[in-house]
Amino acid sequence: MRVKAQFSMTFNLEKCIGCNTCTVACKNVWTNREGAEYMWWNNVETKPGIGYPKRWEDQELWRGGWVKKGNGLGLRYGGKPYMLLNLFFNPHVPEMADYYGNDVYTFTYDDLHTTKQLTQQPMARPKSMVTEKEDIPITWGVNWEDNAGGAHVTGKYDVNFQGISKEEHEAYLRLRDVFYFYVPRICNHCVNPACVAACPSGAAYKREEDGIVLIDQTRCRNWRYCISACPYKKPYYNWVSGKMEKCILCFPRVEAGMPPVCFHSCVGKIRSFGVILYDMDRVQEAALAEDRDLVRAQREIILDPFDQKVIEGARESGIGDDWIDAAQRSPVYKLVKKWELALPLHPEFRTMPMLFYLPPLSPMMTSAGQDSPGDTDIFDMAQTKGMLADLDELDKLRVPMKYLASLMAAGNEEEVKKSLMRQLAVRHYQRSIRVEGKPNVDVLKKVGLTEEDAQGIVRGISLAFYNERFVVPTTKREAADISPYIERGFAGLVGMGPSTSLKRRRSYFKSHHTPEKKYE
Repeated sequence: MRVKAQFSMTFNLEKCIGCNTCTVACKNVWTNREGAEYMWWNNVETKPGIGYPKRWEDQELWRGGWVKKGNGLGLRYGGKPYMLLNLFFNPHVPEMADYYGNDVYTFTYDDLHTTKQLTQQPMARPKSMVTEKEDIPITWGVNWEDNAGGAHVTGKYDVNFQGISKEEHEAYLRLRDVFYFYVPRICNHCVNPACVAACPSGAAYKREEDGIVLIDQTRCRNWRYCISACPYKKPYYNWVSGKMEKCILCFPRVEAGMPPVCFHSCVGKIRSFGVILYDMDRVQEAALAEDRDLVRAQREIILDPFDQKVIEGARESGIGDDWIDAAQRSPVYKLVKKWELALPLHPEFRTMPMLFYLPPLSPMMTSAGQDSPGDTDIFDMAQTKGMLADLDELDKLRVPMKYLASLMAAGNEEEVKKSLMRQLAVRHYQRSIRVEGKPNVDVLKKVGLTEEDAQGIVRGISLAFYNERFVVPTTKREAADISPYIERGFAGLVGMGPSTSLKRRRSYFKSHHTPEKKYE
């Protein structure tokens, strides 16, 4: 067992209101500059829809992530020979049209600061960044599908409808049966990042001490293979600097013990941030699991921070007691491992993302076409046994189980059902206390929860204070290990090979008498 520490996150889709405060906060802090206009390290998508960039989930088109090849994994994109063939023309990179639409545009912001006397309120008009023509039509943007706008058009390309019949698919895009919910997205800072594996120059790397995935701006040669290999399409090309950029998880804040700015600014308080400990030796085994077992396999490599053997292993790996304490208080560990509520986004990409989502409960379907007593309107909700849907009525929820399973569980509906049933059981439990004055423990037993679990869930996702949602230990840079993955002296497909004769120091902070060590 080789214990590693990793910053990880959960987003509660049950509470996301799609306000995009997180998006604006990130934009103003990190990408409010020339060359980064189209970059949205944080964005909020409406599902169903094709997202930003267009159709990012369709790996038949973009060839991102990993696939099983024999007894191991290989990049879906292809090997080194295929990369060399596409070195100067990569067919699997989104074009600017996939981000902007027909024209690359900005807005006439200077109009908002004019001192001239105007007859009407000034406004920023769309302006082409190519031709500088003003008042151009806008045909796509980062939140183009906001609140299901255009779902009847783009929804037919949403890959999460696979497994759903054509008739059902069409019905879900009509007014009566339509559904939607919000999915905020940032870089997942994966345990097995495809972007790092695909980078020919070794500029993309994963930090040993906390798992944050970064791109070395000095070493980057803008090959853009990180864009192709990332199935979530979260690296971006800066056309001014000629470098690749991506979410850095606000590491200057995180190192000082503060959460990333998008977490801090979240109005709905849907985000949790903390440390988990995982077994590095079992990562390959988990990544090679069958599709329906990927969620379970990823949970299994997450270690119990209270286990004495895990604590000893963490200390042997150089993880300090303050980080172990943070892992024990981590809200992410509880939501992902202990209560099994949060699920990874598209685990079938096999990058093992460290951002997990609580799937949303939803209103009941409309009652039109169903046998129910009395006259019913087309927009009436289906009849339920009580005020809340019962545990055996999940099939009546408006958001299809198959859709959620495709989005968060590689098609395994049981994982989604377990999460939704536990969320619903906690609601029944809370209502029994407040309305009936007597706790309904039986409903918790049906889903494998105790009263202590239910109270912890309520606290964690509804009532948690700032220090409970964000458990961020400070980084000790003097203790950070130098590894082959973050070495600045040399990197890339050749320099990091197993047969290299180059040597490296274990640490820049130890004595110069410390013996150097070759790659293992």
